[in-house]
Amino acid sequence: MNPIEKYFRAEKAESLLFMIVGLLAIAFAFYFYFKQKESFYIGMSYPLVGIALIQLVVGYTVYKRSPLDETRMKSMVESHIDKIETEEIPRIDVVMKNFVIYRWVEIALACLGLLFYFFFNQNDMIKGIGVGLSVQSLLMLILDFFAEKRGHIYLHFLKEFILKS
Repeated sequence: MNPIEKYFRAEKAESLLFMIVGLLAIAFAFYFYFKQKESFYIGMSYPLVGIALIQLVVGYTVYKRSPLDETRMKSMVESHIDKIETEEIPRIDVVMKNFVIYRWVEIALACLGLLFYFFFNQNDMIKGIGVGLSVQSLLMLILDFFAEKRGHIYLHFLKEFILKS
């Protein structure tokens, strides 16, 4: 499998994982909210659902877009190599810069969740929100870590490809 196919198929697979994580988070949130009915678990359910909606939208968008991007890139390699340098490399550069922003937001949200948990000892609902926020933020951080790592490899491939062409 060539690097382009490998990148976009891995991107599609991880986007499916994003959607699965989002669906599981929603399932847990509904269980916590409707079955547990305790303030802590009800609090947990809010960030679980909120971030799960982001996971579902992002996952679905990438899942649907990846095959089209793979086809587009194969066309560029075959007949429009100049577009790799003028379109795809700048696009991936923006994606990579966005990963830095995502990382810091996810770290900040995880820390905020921990602060909620440790500093609101008397309020189970806020403690639950803190746990849910931390769990979801850390899951996103882990998933984005692998996506960013894959993006660096892909960007390196593109730059090397341009140099060799």
